[in-house]
Amino acid sequence: MEIILANPRGFCAGVNMAIDCLERALEFFGPPLYVYHEIVHNKYVVERFRMLGTVFVESIDEVPEGKPLLYSAHGVSPQVREQARGRNLVAIDATCPLVIKVHLEAIKYAREGYTIVLIGHEGHDEVIGTMGEAPDRMILVETADDVERIEVANPEKVAYLTQTTLSVDDANIVIAALRKKFPKIANPPKDDICYATQNRQEAVRELAAQAELVLVLGSQNSSNSRRLAEIAKGMGKPSYLIDGVSEIREEWFEGVERVLITAGASAPETVVQECIDYLQRNFGASIRQATIREEGVHFPIPKSLRELLPAGSAR
Repeated sequence: MEIILANPRGFCAGVNMAIDCLERALEFFGPPLYVYHEIVHNKYVVERFRMLGTVFVESIDEVPEGKPLLYSAHGVSPQVREQARGRNLVAIDATCPLVIKVHLEAIKYAREGYTIVLIGHEGHDEVIGTMGEAPDRMILVETADDVERIEVANPEKVAYLTQTTLSVDDANIVIAALRKKFPKIANPPKDDICYATQNRQEAVRELAAQAELVLVLGSQNSSNSRRLAEIAKGMGKPSYLIDGVSEIREEWFEGVERVLITAGASAPETVVQECIDYLQRNFGASIRQATIREEGVHFPIPKSLRELLPAGSAR
């Protein structure tokens, strides 16, 4: 058996930054440290931080007054920030800069009087935060069929934004429907779907054709991980989205000679290596690295944390 190991895969710059923030904040404040929602959508990452004394909350009211609170990589709404100020919490903003970009675009279009169509998944943490920036001016759609049901006061004044972790192909279908319905629709000068999401999807599209089965490391609530598995399935390849090696079933690999392994942007490399070890141990698998695109993006820790840390300790 041959393992085709997709590159790039796993942690993106935003996830690396958020995890770095949480590690440094834990070291500085000590446990318990509160985080609004999961720091990233990955079971292993969340459980590791729970064991270190992190408390993940779904409501600001769960955080004792005056305590430190870290916002997850997915971002939060202005309403959440206001609630945190009302409880005198020490807020540390670990929102991915690419998500912040979408928030700023929403604010800009709302100020200019646009109706904003947000392409995304209802209930996703990122979508909730983005819609909170302009709740009275924003409409959420997920499919081209949703576009047909949109009614706006001024069709000449419509703009669209996208969740950063969407399938590029799916988003383009919805965007085409929006352009057909609103020929003058405005959009940001640069694509909202993040570079890491696009690169990991590109790698699966190119490499899945060479494999007979695809393993995607990531959690079920990770939007970008689910998209990777869906792309492979759409190419007719058996594809399994798993958190780790414990979910692997030996019967999946009967008659399989080539397996593509990739990982969503919030999945740690340790879980990838455990799966590789399993296939080497049970099937004598060899490894072939397949690099589609190089990544060198790095986000520094945010100002809200840098200002708290001792001089010289923030990098």
